[in-house]
Amino acid sequence: MSARLTGKKALITGAAQGLGAAAAFAMARQCARVLLTDRNEEAVIATAQAINAELGAGTAYAARHDVVSESDWGDVIALASETLGGLSVLVNNAGIVLTGSVEDFTLAEWQHGTAVNVDSVFLGAKLALPLLREHQPASIINLSSIAGLIASHNFANYNATKAAVWMLSKSIALHCARSGWDIRCNSVHPTFIRTPILQDIVGDRDEATVMAKLAKQVPLGRLGEPEEVAHAIVYLASDESRFMTGAELKLDGGISAM
Repeated sequence: MSARLTGKKALITGAAQGLGAAAAFAMARQCARVLLTDRNEEAVIATAQAINAELGAGTAYAARHDVVSESDWGDVIALASETLGGLSVLVNNAGIVLTGSVEDFTLAEWQHGTAVNVDSVFLGAKLALPLLREHQPASIINLSSIAGLIASHNFANYNATKAAVWMLSKSIALHCARSGWDIRCNSVHPTFIRTPILQDIVGDRDEATVMAKLAKQVPLGRLGEPEEVAHAIVYLASDESRFMTGAELKLDGGISAM
């Protein structure tokens, strides 16, 4: 086992499954200690237990966490201090996909998408920064999407919210740099990755047909795998990326090159 993240203390949201779980496993395998959070308490505890079964007790902890709740954020930041002894990496991964055109959403639906995808990143960064400052060099990693850079007629909310994460990441990066802190902030922009969130795109259509159609949009001709995104998150969490801030890392199989 290599040790690219030895001494790192990481909080990963939306870590019960999908990209969050893959990132948590990848970071723990590189010797980070991790706190996994998710609204699905049972599932996130099971993921943390699986990490500990593989890598040893005390590697991973878990907590229920509604990322749109400021009080929940306060609780998990305090828990990171208690269980990990601080915080040096924040991975804002939690998010949802709401499909539809600008005419399809009610205001309440629109605001829900914005709260989960954007407000959570704002709250996470704002409330984690005091603890991150105590454990520099530190890194904030925000999961955006290639949909934050390339628009679609039926992704109005997802396009808008993921673009907001992209720009918010740059603002956070510049704030930290201007303040003289060794805290960087970058965004990650995957395309279609083989995770449960793709079911929101599939809906009631035939899954195999939809997946094949999505894969055809990718120049490399396939969907991405969670582990491929997790490798990028490990890099951004490590001191190897210490001179990288305010940047966007595209993992899109070449879509944005077209």
